[in-house]
Amino acid sequence: MSDIKAAVRIEHPDVVLTETVAHDRTSSVRSLSEAGTDPSSGKFFYRVESSDFRRFENGLRRDHTVGEFERVIETGDGEAIYSFEYTDEAKIFSPIISIENGVVLDMENDEDAWIFTVWMPERANLAALWDTARRHDIDIELLRVNQYAGLDAADAGLTDTQREALLVAFEAGYFEEPRNATLGEVAAELDISQPAAGGLLRRGIERLIVSSLVEDRDRTG
Repeated sequence: MSDIKAAVRIEHPDVVLTETVAHDRTSSVRSLSEAGTDPSSGKFFYRVESSDFRRFENGLRRDHTVGEFERVIETGDGEAIYSFEYTDEAKIFSPIISIENGVVLDMENDEDAWIFTVWMPERANLAALWDTARRHDIDIELLRVNQYAGLDAADAGLTDTQREALLVAFEAGYFEEPRNATLGEVAAELDISQPAAGGLLRRGIERLIVSSLVEDRDRTG
């Protein structure tokens, strides 16, 4: 098996929050992967930067993909964490990645489009992602792809416990949208406390992001 880490750019007017970021061109939206542990809540969390949150929220009110929303907390310097509930009209790309056995490492807007950095177990899964996206009429473009020798502790800098926690959470459906498992269920499967499981997942995801994004940027820079 040869793991694939790829960055893809996707675009469609019905992809969640597209209308919002088009309304507020100063906004930057990134997924908050460690939040939203209740699969039945229907809420999704994002870290938002904007020069004017009132303009950003006016965009949310006009956005046909967004139902209820809440500014959960302002973290300062024009940054806040929001929770959103999607409408039935919204196209959500993360489940498409999950269908092809992938994991979203990062998601951020690029003007009216979205850039997903994803991990895939094999190149065949990446090709299948293209077919699935096109069946949903989503424009998709490959920005870059790297092939790993294998996603083990030596490759990404993961500890054995971080890797086990990530794999258990993945197999349980914790990374799907909406989530099919709670953090408590992942913790029970690992036979550890819920805070310990959350810590392992956060540190493991952080390590994957550093390995996949920051170190690649440093190499290309």
